[in-house]
Amino acid sequence: MRYTQMLTKSQKSSKTFDSVNATLLIRGGFVDQLMSGVYTFLPLGWRVLKKIEDIVREEMDKIGEEVFMPAIAPKEVWETTGRFSTVDVLFKVVPANETSKNKNGAEYVLNCTHEELITPLAKKFATSYKDLPKAVYQIQSKFRNEARAKSGIMRGREFRMKDLYSFHTSVDDLKMYYEKAKAAYFTTFKRLGLEKDTVLAAASGGDFTEDFSHEFQTRCEAGEDTIFFVQSTKEAFNKEIAPSRSVSFDQDKEQKALEKVFGENIIGVAELCEFMGISAENTTKTLIFDTEKGPIICSVRGDYEVNVLKLKKCAGVKQLVLASEETVKKVTSAEVGYAGIYNLPSDIPVFIDDSIADLVNFETGANETHYHMKNMNWGRDIQKPEKFYDIKEAKLGDMFPVTGEVYEVFKSAEVGNIFPLYTKFTDAVDYKFVDANGTLKQVYMGSYGIGTSRVMGVLVEKFHDEKGIIWPIQVAPYVVHLVSLGDTVEVKEMANKLYEELQHKNIEVLWDDRDTISAGEKFADADLIGCPIRATISTRSIEKGGVELKTRSGQDVEYVSAEIAIDTIQKMINLLRNALK
Repeated sequence: MRYTQMLTKSQKSSKTFDSVNATLLIRGGFVDQLMSGVYTFLPLGWRVLKKIEDIVREEMDKIGEEVFMPAIAPKEVWETTGRFSTVDVLFKVVPANETSKNKNGAEYVLNCTHEELITPLAKKFATSYKDLPKAVYQIQSKFRNEARAKSGIMRGREFRMKDLYSFHTSVDDLKMYYEKAKAAYFTTFKRLGLEKDTVLAAASGGDFTEDFSHEFQTRCEAGEDTIFFVQSTKEAFNKEIAPSRSVSFDQDKEQKALEKVFGENIIGVAELCEFMGISAENTTKTLIFDTEKGPIICSVRGDYEVNVLKLKKCAGVKQLVLASEETVKKVTSAEVGYAGIYNLPSDIPVFIDDSIADLVNFETGANETHYHMKNMNWGRDIQKPEKFYDIKEAKLGDMFPVTGEVYEVFKSAEVGNIFPLYTKFTDAVDYKFVDANGTLKQVYMGSYGIGTSRVMGVLVEKFHDEKGIIWPIQVAPYVVHLVSLGDTVEVKEMANKLYEELQHKNIEVLWDDRDTISAGEKFADADLIGCPIRATISTRSIEKGGVELKTRSGQDVEYVSAEIAIDTIQKMINLLRNALK
C-alpha cells in the first residue's frame, strides 16, 4: 500500500486521551472516535483487528464450528431466561421516529451476549446423545450500555468479541471440554504475543453462573482488574473473590478494662480511630444485610471492606442488599452506624471475618445509638464463635491462606473468560436430549469469550514506547514500512523496485511515498504506526550500500545492497517470528 493512496493519515496533533491505546491508535490513524465508547476501525486498524481475529479463528476452528448470529433479537427470548429486566448493560432497540414506528413499532434487544439465541438454536439441531457434544462460535460486534466507556477500545459500548458455546450430555463431558478450551486459549494468547504476561485467574461467575469462572488476565497498568497471584503455586485470583488471610500486626496482649464510650455522630472508621485513639486494625465494621432468607449480620476488621460475593457464598444466599434503617434498628436497637458484634439477637445468622479472630482490646459498636465498646476481648466480654469466615475484600499485603505467602498483586486487563453455565440456559428453554435408553436428560453448557478489539487495545498498552506503537509481527498492519527520502530518480526507482519485489514475495509493505513531507515527519510516522521492520532508501543509504534496515523494537541499523535487501528482510522476519515460539 502506498501511503498517498490511503484513506487516512496520522493525526499527531490529536489530544492525549485517558489511555495509551486511545492516544496512539487515534494519532496513528488506526481508529476514529465517533462518540464515547464507539470507534470506527480505519484501514490500518481493521488490518490489525482482522489479524487478531484470524489467529483466534484458527484456534477456535480446532474445537468448534463458526456461525454468525443476529445482533438484534426479540425481547421474548430474553424474557424466557429472566434476564431482560436484570442485565444492567442491555440496550433496547426501538423505532427512532413516528414514521418508522408506523411501519413497525416492535421493540428488540441489541445483544450484549448470545446465550439467549444459541441455546434454542442448538435445541433445534442437537437433540440426541448421538448429536452431542457440540461447540459453535462466532466473532461479532457486541453492544453494552456501559455507565462510563473508558480505556479507549478496551472498554466500549460497541466492541468486537468471539463467543463460543458448548453443549454436553454430562458435567464430566463439560469439564473435559472446558480443559480443551482452556488449552486453546493459552495457545491463542501465545500466538498473539501475550502468553508471558497472561495468567488464568479464578473469578466470579457474575450473571452467568453461580459457580466461579476463569478469566485470562494480562498484566497491564491500564487494566481495570486487580489480580492476586501466588508465586509458589502459580494460582491467580481476581480481587472480587481472592481468598485472603490478614497479616498480623503488633498489639498489646494485656487485656484492658472494657469501656462503653459515648461518641455522638462518630460513625466513620477514620473519624472513630481519631476520636478513640486507636488504629483501624483494632476496630470492627459490622453491617446488616437483607437476603431472601431474612436479615444477616456480618463483621470485618475496620481496615477491610465486606466482599459481597464471598458473603453470599458463606451465607448461602442469592440476594444481598444493605438493610433499611428500619431493619437495622429492629436488629440492633440502634440507629445506622452503631452496629457491633456485642449483645446481638440469637435468632439472626452472624458471619464474622477471620481478621477479627485474634484481636485483643478491639472496638465494636455497642448496638446503642452514639455508643461504642472499647477494649472488647474474646472469652471475657463476648463468646468466641466456633467458626470464623473469609468475607473480606483482599488487599495488598494479605496472604494466600493455603500456603501463608504474601500475594503478588498487580493490575490487569481481562482478555478472555470461560464459564461453566451448567443448565442455567438449557433449563430456561427446556432443552433436553434423548439418551440411549430413550430418556430425556438435561443438556449442560459452557461459554467461552475473547474480546478481540480489547486484545488490540491491550497489545498497544503492552507494546509501545514514547514514539509510538511496537506491533508484534503477527498482528502488525504491515510487516515492512518503506520510507523513501528525496526526489532523485535513483531513490525513486530503487524504492519502487523494492516495493514491487516485496509485494511479489507476499511481504506486506506500506510505502511512505509522500513527496512533501520531511524525513523527520516520515520517521515519526513510521515509529508511531509501529510496523516491525523499517526499510529506508535515500541518497545517504545508497552511498552506504543501498537500503537502510532496522527493526522497530531495536536500535541497530544495517545497510545492505538492493540485491540482497529482500533476503535480509526475510531473515529479519524469520527472527521476529521465531522469537514468538
